[in-house]
Amino acid sequence: MKLIIAEKSSVGQAIASVLGATERGDGYLEGGGYLVSWCAGHLVELAQAETYDEKYGKWRYEDLPILPEHWKYAVSREKAKQLKVLRELMKRPDVDCIVNACDAGREGELIFRLVYEYCGCKKPIQRLWISSMEESAITGGFRNLRPGTDYDRLYRAALCRLQADWLVGINATRLFSVLYRQTLNVGRVMTPTLALLVQREQEIAAFVREPFYTPELNCGTFIVLGEKYKDRKAAESIHSACNVKTAVVKSVERQEKTVVPPRLYDLTTLQREANRLFGFTAQQTLDYMQSLYEKKLATYPRTDSRYLTEDMAAGLPALVETAAAVLPFMKGIVPNVDARRVVDNSKVTDHHAILPTGQIKDSDLAALPAGERNILFLLAVRLVCAVGEPHLYAETVVTVDCEGHSFTAKGKTVLQDGWKAIESAYRATLKNKPDKDGEDKALPELSKGQVFENVRTAVKEGFTSPPKSYSEDTLLKAMETAGSEDMPEDAERKGLGTPATRASIIEKLVKTGLAERKNKQLLPAKKGVSLIAVLPEIIKSPALTAKWEHRLKQVERGGLSDAEFMAGIAELTVSLVKSNSALNPDFMRLFPAPVGSRSEAVGICPRCGGKVLEGKKGFLCENRDCGFALWRDNRFFASKKKDLTRAIAAALLEKGLVSLSGLYSEKTGKTYNAVVIMEDTGKYVNFKLEFEKGAKK
Repeated sequence: MKLIIAEKSSVGQAIASVLGATERGDGYLEGGGYLVSWCAGHLVELAQAETYDEKYGKWRYEDLPILPEHWKYAVSREKAKQLKVLRELMKRPDVDCIVNACDAGREGELIFRLVYEYCGCKKPIQRLWISSMEESAITGGFRNLRPGTDYDRLYRAALCRLQADWLVGINATRLFSVLYRQTLNVGRVMTPTLALLVQREQEIAAFVREPFYTPELNCGTFIVLGEKYKDRKAAESIHSACNVKTAVVKSVERQEKTVVPPRLYDLTTLQREANRLFGFTAQQTLDYMQSLYEKKLATYPRTDSRYLTEDMAAGLPALVETAAAVLPFMKGIVPNVDARRVVDNSKVTDHHAILPTGQIKDSDLAALPAGERNILFLLAVRLVCAVGEPHLYAETVVTVDCEGHSFTAKGKTVLQDGWKAIESAYRATLKNKPDKDGEDKALPELSKGQVFENVRTAVKEGFTSPPKSYSEDTLLKAMETAGSEDMPEDAERKGLGTPATRASIIEKLVKTGLAERKNKQLLPAKKGVSLIAVLPEIIKSPALTAKWEHRLKQVERGGLSDAEFMAGIAELTVSLVKSNSALNPDFMRLFPAPVGSRSEAVGICPRCGGKVLEGKKGFLCENRDCGFALWRDNRFFASKKKDLTRAIAAALLEKGLVSLSGLYSEKTGKTYNAVVIMEDTGKYVNFKLEFEKGAKK
């Protein structure tokens, strides 16, 4: 019997229904010769630092770097039950094979393998690798199960990514938090992304707006422009020389041009488009796509390919017809289908481009949440456009001479709307119409030597424009191309992160208070700007991190061993700690005590080295992300009928213990003296009692 393990329960149930596994168990389904269960996301994760040594429960420079010789793993309390279910199913004597049906990508491979190895399973693995949750795709996938060993390198790359992020994140975060006495979240990919935001805002702040002047000539039915001048007088002199004079057409050049249909969406281009048109964040788009995938309405979302494989060409006409049928503005229009534009085996990696599925034909799309419906329509429109006819136009460039000065104008005449007619019709249906591109208007019929008398001139003033703050759209593009100029031309993976991880990176920047959203803009927060100011180039360089992403792809393809990759990460970590052994006093002003502190510090936080401040409910670390707190409403002190005062808190923070008298005994009803010892696990603060010899409770 095969045990099939999916990533989520919804996917497991979809697979089970196709295979006939309808008998429900506790955390699994059975039937048709199959067992089907699921991982509930990341069941097994890397253990916390203090698991390796109790001393890591406190954040101290002298304990860095933390470089585990043998990695340890842990399971969260709330997911332990499902892991137990999987372990017991794996051990069943009638199970002779495990099918990895987690999402067909790097993270899906990691989720399954960590559970498989944590449970100590040795049974053979087969891999279900599908790009759609449609019944035909599932049954086809089970007819073509592949050996799990085919994906060993993918797993090694995924594990390298996980361990590298742990090493850099744990060490760099503790290092700079201890130095600057605030919790400063640092990440292998997150920090270079933050650096992009900071750099862009610095460029905007440093930008000096400069005027420029353009002489223009009004020939009655069209306007031609001269060169741009920084000097207003130069433009004014041309204006004076040409006003109410004769202009002659020196040349008319007409060239026919073609705009080929756009390529299909990969995840990043879909996220960018959804941000432009609907203001969706990258994470929202990914969440909508994941839901559509699980509802069998769209194919696998986490892809970096924008092409289809040759074996999909035969089914394209039917799929395009189905996609067009769900678009109201396509009613009565038979779409063109040129499969050659979207089919290329050499440009398909682990998954083909994102598509709507044939199942949309029989689904009640009006019942979908608005966000999912918007994304699905985007997929349908892009598919119909991508296989459509090219957009053809004629571009005319006319040059006009007046008093020895040259002026030009461009005009555009549409010859064939092609795919742009579909795109324009779709965008006309949107509530918020996107900004139109500055397209040239058509020029009148002109001929060389044509004369215009008494032309009127003017000087048009303009200003240079600063760079724009990043939006989610433009940041995704920057992440995708970061460091490309320093990469080999044949590099398979460029940029920061992957299509599957970029959304979570942006969300973490916002969640940790290093960046903030303002309308459609993504801006670095004050804390984020300060962090980039104190960090060395080695940890914030987009180019360096992009190289590590390329190296991960080399591990996946077998061009680099995982040991070599991790050795490089360890070397980076050691160098980072050694070269940053002391804070820079000039930077301390960047991290002042939080506004609104109610008092001076009671003591130093034993976890992150920040200040512990007195509040209404207790004594809390100034850094919210740290989480250290001594609560007044504390069960231990309440049971001893003792108030947790400022003096007691100060002693506990300074020495880790405090000698107290008059402690109440619930057992005897009497009071006693003892030493209260604070024990901070890094997650919880506990207390215990110690008595002097001969003392009684």
